[in-house]
Amino acid sequence: MEEAIVSLAVERISDLLIHEAVFLKDVKDQVESLRAELKRMQCFLKDADSKFEQDARFQNRVWEIRDLAYDAEDAIDSFILKAAHQRGFHGIVKRFTSIFTKPYHLHKIGVQVKAIKTKLQNISENLPAFEIPDDGEGFSSIFKVQQQFRRTYSHVEEEDVVSLEVSTKDVMTMLMFEEDRPHAVVSIVGMGGLGKTTLARKVYNHVDVRHHFDFLAWFSISQQCKPREVLLSVLKKVLSPSNDEREKIEKMDEIELRRTLFDALKEKRYLVVLDDIWRSEDWDILKPAFPRGRKGSKILFTTRIKNVASRADPWSTPVELSLLTDDESWNLLCRKAFPRSKMASQCCSEEFVKLGKEMVKKCGGLPLAIVVLGCLLATKQSVAQWEMVHKNIHGHLNELPHQDRQYGAVNRILVLSYNDLPYPLKPCFLYLSHYPEDWEIPKKELIRLWIAEGFIPENKEFLMEDLGEKFLEELIDRSLVQVSRRDHTGTNVETCRVHDLLRELCTKKAREEKFLEIIQQAQHELEVTLAESMLRRISIHPSKSKVYVKGEHPKLRSLLFSHSEILVELCISKYKSFKFLRVLTLAKRGNKWWHVSTEIGNLQHLRYLKLYYNNKMILPRSFGRLKNLYTLYIKFCDDIVIPDGVFKLERLRHIVIKLGGIFSENGFRWRQGFSSKNIETLKFIVVDEKAVENNAVLRWTNIQSLGIAFTRAKYVKPTLILLAKLQRLKSVSLCFFDGSNPDLEPLSQYYHLSKLKLVGGIEDEPHPNGHVLNFLPSNIVKLTLFYCKLIQDPMAVLEKLCHLRILYLKEAYIGSTMVCSANGFPKLDYLLIMLIMLEEWEIEEGAMPCLRELKLVYVESLRMLPEGLRYITTLQELNLRGLPSSLEERIKVIDGREGEDFYKVRHIPSIHIIN
Repeated sequence: MEEAIVSLAVERISDLLIHEAVFLKDVKDQVESLRAELKRMQCFLKDADSKFEQDARFQNRVWEIRDLAYDAEDAIDSFILKAAHQRGFHGIVKRFTSIFTKPYHLHKIGVQVKAIKTKLQNISENLPAFEIPDDGEGFSSIFKVQQQFRRTYSHVEEEDVVSLEVSTKDVMTMLMFEEDRPHAVVSIVGMGGLGKTTLARKVYNHVDVRHHFDFLAWFSISQQCKPREVLLSVLKKVLSPSNDEREKIEKMDEIELRRTLFDALKEKRYLVVLDDIWRSEDWDILKPAFPRGRKGSKILFTTRIKNVASRADPWSTPVELSLLTDDESWNLLCRKAFPRSKMASQCCSEEFVKLGKEMVKKCGGLPLAIVVLGCLLATKQSVAQWEMVHKNIHGHLNELPHQDRQYGAVNRILVLSYNDLPYPLKPCFLYLSHYPEDWEIPKKELIRLWIAEGFIPENKEFLMEDLGEKFLEELIDRSLVQVSRRDHTGTNVETCRVHDLLRELCTKKAREEKFLEIIQQAQHELEVTLAESMLRRISIHPSKSKVYVKGEHPKLRSLLFSHSEILVELCISKYKSFKFLRVLTLAKRGNKWWHVSTEIGNLQHLRYLKLYYNNKMILPRSFGRLKNLYTLYIKFCDDIVIPDGVFKLERLRHIVIKLGGIFSENGFRWRQGFSSKNIETLKFIVVDEKAVENNAVLRWTNIQSLGIAFTRAKYVKPTLILLAKLQRLKSVSLCFFDGSNPDLEPLSQYYHLSKLKLVGGIEDEPHPNGHVLNFLPSNIVKLTLFYCKLIQDPMAVLEKLCHLRILYLKEAYIGSTMVCSANGFPKLDYLLIMLIMLEEWEIEEGAMPCLRELKLVYVESLRMLPEGLRYITTLQELNLRGLPSSLEERIKVIDGREGEDFYKVRHIPSIHIIN
């Protein structure tokens, strides 16, 4: 890990030499010399992990180098602040230029650099000679190594199920047994990494279980149980409230939430899963919210502690998961250690088999340890490399007391897998520790944070975001990270997660390496006081609805803040106390304009800024001084004022401003000077005639995701013609405000587009080229049509889009009849329809052969569900909201009596009807 820290310092100095060289003057040679010395140390640290635990003196040398790298980073960052200050006042002091020929701060950095370099040279006198590598060797080598192995993501957790058949049957039997008593709990018990969550998820998604229960909900509890969040989450699922109702629910206290949830569930046969519950006291707090319900209602626990299960329901025997047998362990290891290309040649090789079977025994039958070991071995190509892994596991175990060896082996395998990571991946992995337990981590956010922290270098060959994807793929391939959800393509990762045992390792290592510290807000305090002695990255886990950060921490680089869908306020007292910050999240609640402090402009190193506010926001002019800003993310606000200076920030890569209303014109206005070639994400920009008077958008050569709101229909076509030339553009959102009909024909040339959203009226008169939607490119995977008010049935065109997987139709069509033809929508997976005027919907046999989820919302005029639904055997989930009561009655089962149209939906495992 120290090698990665030194590498970050090298990158920081390189950045300085590129962007601030003019201010270095006669200390430039000294700075370059320090960079060379640090790179020399980097070479020495390449094999440090393998020796780190063997020699205390060696450890001290490594730690000294790490601390000196931190000192170098501080000196460089401090200098950049002074240089920025000098740059800002350059006009005022122009006539006194001679005073600045060698200012104090320039002399100071010279002294600091010299002192650090001298200390490094003293260390290096006792080290062997190393060649200095070319720039970026580590980062490019990880990409080359990664290309040699599996280029698809590792199987999602459910695909690694081994020997769960018997346990699955037992749990299913207990869940479906219709005992009539309150708080019937079924528990799955076992040690960490044994597959409790995997089994629970398998049962939860089972067709028979989905049919049996009226309502199902899942919540991950973890060691830090937050009862209010659990109650709120389940209540939102059972009620599916509108935005106004959601705000009302979020203001309830715990007592009101318990009572409301109790009332919402009392007429339902429900199943609620509480995954990873640790304490009986947590269940005691939650229990009053769950009524007897209809006969057969159940709670499903997963827990490591058998006593928690027994106390929750003494009448129910927990299902205890057993460890894998030797044969099962070996089969699982083979699946992971030998990719298909190697399976035939090496799986039968005697040397590999002998070593593999000895190592897999050390896993003690624990699936998580076997999977991680297998993925580690998959990166080893020779018997000698396997022998080295075997030696590291075996040698460590001999040093442990006998009673600690089973879990000791598991921990050792996880540590080995971490140590085996190429050095650029180590900080990326440790960074995951800042997320709370069981957190669903958004891929885009994670990669943008890695970039802001400097873990991913600027590279001429690849975009940093693309390299970040490769880094994440490698962590997934090594089973250190699990895929949680995939995006609209069905193949790329949208969110990921970290298993509890790996998170424990991650958190422990992050603390040991002085990399990141987690602060759990005290229950009785609003304030969190930071001290200078704390680590350079701090993650605050809130326990209240407001966190007030104060104190002095001038060396802090990242103030991380992960919160759930409930908006938690995070405020800081003085920006000047955090002058080196690169990553910052702020959140605020209120009913007035939020004038963001002008002091934020003094955070010259800021690369990632996220702001949450539930009302209107004004950004200060000082934002224009944030020259290093890569990502600006603003969410929840109703209106925003953005200064012109923001659009002169040349390093900006992502601007995401998510306003409250769909039709809000209060995006940010086009600025003539805004033509950054680095921009990749830009949402939402309001376009008027200025946008089409020049070809500035053609400089957006890296743009991938774009949201535009048009003030006049006449600006649409010329803008789209220009944008069609941007080859990287994959996602486009277009809003039309003036009520006239835009010409969208140029969209047919968007051959790289996979995601399209259209909001507002579209011309729907008879067209010489056929249907108005004929302009849609055939490569679209996800399509959203909002308030388009089409007169012609859109399905005639949409069903021919052979790659379409996700379709949203919200007031997109105002006709009364709609037809889905046989063989139409060959790949459609998800369909949402909200069409108030729709009366008849016909689905021909053979239409939508892959559809898994259908959602009908406020189809108030629909007379009956289409007969053709019974032909769609792939349907797993049907969600119905706001249906006419007469239609509801036809498909419900009341007191065992089936409605006359129930036969159309009988085959669908999960049906939710919400009034």
